[in-house]
Amino acid sequence: MKKNRWLIALAAVGVHICIGSVYAWSVLTKPVMETMGLTLSETTWAFSIAILFLGMSAGFLGSIVERLGPSRSGLVSAAFFGTGLLGTALAIHLHSAALLYIFYGCIGGIGLGTGYITPVSTLVKWFPRHRGFATGLAIMGFGFAALVAGPLMRFLTDNYGLVTNFLVVGIVYALIISISASYLRPPRKGEIPMMLEEVLRKEAAKGHKRTVVGPQMTRKEAMHTWKWYALWWIFFTNITCGIGLLAVASPMAQEVIGMTPIEAASLVGIIGIVNGAGRIVWSTISDWIGRGVTYMVFFAVEVWAFYQLSMTTEGLIFQALVLLIISCYGGGFSCMPAFLSDIFGVRQLASIHGSILTAWGIAGVAGPLILAFMKENTGGYSATLHLFAGMLALAFVISTFLRWRNEVDKRKYASLEKKDTSVNGNIVKLSSQA
Repeated sequence: MKKNRWLIALAAVGVHICIGSVYAWSVLTKPVMETMGLTLSETTWAFSIAILFLGMSAGFLGSIVERLGPSRSGLVSAAFFGTGLLGTALAIHLHSAALLYIFYGCIGGIGLGTGYITPVSTLVKWFPRHRGFATGLAIMGFGFAALVAGPLMRFLTDNYGLVTNFLVVGIVYALIISISASYLRPPRKGEIPMMLEEVLRKEAAKGHKRTVVGPQMTRKEAMHTWKWYALWWIFFTNITCGIGLLAVASPMAQEVIGMTPIEAASLVGIIGIVNGAGRIVWSTISDWIGRGVTYMVFFAVEVWAFYQLSMTTEGLIFQALVLLIISCYGGGFSCMPAFLSDIFGVRQLASIHGSILTAWGIAGVAGPLILAFMKENTGGYSATLHLFAGMLALAFVISTFLRWRNEVDKRKYASLEKKDTSVNGNIVKLSSQA
């Protein structure tokens, strides 16, 4: 059956908007604390473990997702994520913190990781000329998910209780992910104007800045290059600094610029919008200026913004700087899959993307821990913001060098391709003359 690529994109968003509900955890923090008698740090560990397992499962199960294909790997995600949420209901009913960490953190986290990478390489193949836009489209759903999940979970919890909330969302999300995943598959000849391989060949012939740098690589081959480690580090840095800011956005706004709790909550809602919008806007821009330049812009902007944030006490400037940082944070997620496809190709993109996502798992724990540790020892946020600015400055240097090396390697590869074509052409001529 012939499929519509926009419905494929919608199915990808369907998967991500379900698993992205993990970003709404803060809405449930106080109800979970009150119901189970946990401290704030004990409750927050459930979220941290979920993000850790997201990154680790994406990294270690990426090759399995690649072999299974998007439909079956989506069903795996639905099974794990749904089970995680249903098990969380049981954990709350039994008042068991251990079960909360196992179901919401470990099992649910595996569902998050497999679901996150499931649609990425498929969408790139359906939108070969706009690879950044395609990946941004799906990952945008992850960023926007909290806007839907937050009010829904709050309503269910207030009216029917915490256990019922997790039972309902567990069943609903598992169904939506399963239905969405069942529609996903790579394109066949004739379903789109031009297949990805043809687009890449045409871009290479024109010397396009987004052309794949070298031959199509496997996950193992990619991880044996220094470029993979450079990409891992810049991804880790962007997430560590961004998620650290996200973790304290509300209390920081109240302490630094005197916002009321209600005003701070409104800022968090706007952050959710900017986080989602930044993913599609920046990834679309990257299709025009190239992924390497886009990451250089991210880090240059963030270095300046974090430094200014450490000094300002003016409300509007504070909010503008926070939102600017969060847009780059979101954009870093959506541009990475296309950046990987530019450097390593799409032969095993889901698997390579999964390996890079291990940075997210570690950063999800490191960012809030660094910020909490430094806040306790310095009494403020300025030292942490200066540290983040320094980390981002290093990432800017690495991303600049990476872009330069990509341009050099691209020219070398293009030259070798021309020589190979020329030799093969001469052989064909000689054989025809013979």
